[in-house]
Amino acid sequence: MACPLEQAMALMVTTFHKYSAKEGDKYKLSKAELKELLSKELPVFGSKQMDEAEFKRLMNDLDHNKDSEVDFKEYVCFLACITMGFNEFFKDDPSKHRRK
Repeated sequence: MACPLEQAMALMVTTFHKYSAKEGDKYKLSKAELKELLSKELPVFGSKQMDEAEFKRLMNDLDHNKDSEVDFKEYVCFLACITMGFNEFFKDDPSKHRRK
C-alpha cells in the first residue's frame, strides 16, 4: 500500500485528469473544467463563492503561459500556493491541527 504522501500525490494527478479530459486538450483544464474542479473538489474556491470577475482574475493568475487554459504545472503551482496558505494558517495555532 502506498504511503499517505504518495496517495496524496496520486490524488492530485488523478483529480486533474478527471476534469481535464472532459473537453478540448485532455492535458489542460479549460475555464469550464477548472470551474467544475473548483466547485466539486475545492468548494472554498468554487464558483458559488466566487463571482465571475474573481474567477477571471484567478484564471488569469493561474494561466502563466496565457493560452487560456490551465496545464498540469499551473495546477500544481496553484495547489502548492493553497497548501502554503493552509500551513501558515495552522502553524501558529496548535488547536487547529487535526491529528489522529
